[in-house]
Amino acid sequence: MGTLIDDLLRFAKIGRAEMLFTTVSLDQLAQEVVQELTQDTKGRRIRWTIGPLPEVRGDRSMLRQVLINLVDNAIKYTRHRDEAQIEIGTVTDKQENQGEIVIFVRDNGDGFDMQYAHKLFGVFQRLHSEAEFEGTGVGLASVRRIILRHGGRTWAEGSVGVGAMFYISLPAA
Repeated sequence: MGTLIDDLLRFAKIGRAEMLFTTVSLDQLAQEVVQELTQDTKGRRIRWTIGPLPEVRGDRSMLRQVLINLVDNAIKYTRHRDEAQIEIGTVTDKQENQGEIVIFVRDNGDGFDMQYAHKLFGVFQRLHSEAEFEGTGVGLASVRRIILRHGGRTWAEGSVGVGAMFYISLPAA
């Protein structure tokens, strides 16, 4: 219950916190986040692929939280794989991404049924039970709130037993 309350308080602060826009190296941020989160994955085989990521204008601490939530989910939902595969990259199709930078986090974990994709970014919307995977159902809602505050959008694709791919977009500089 304490964790849930803490997560809800952080979620509420996201909407009110003053944003400090600077130039943020997503490359550097992703490396920091992966290094921090892999401290807790000793004994697991995780194959990381981190493509070149651009610099963006945004609030560094908020964007850091976005990457922490997305990468932490990828680590969590690949727990049952002999070898987890987690990739962080940029969608480079300029035709579809006019005016925005699109970043993704992809994994080969448990995935989800696409008919429930619309629920993923809502508060308390969980597609797996607490017994299967820990969490409060606030992480992806926080990701959406932060990205919306940056003028971007969020969405996901997945397949049960195959994995998931979470996208965030940010306005191009």
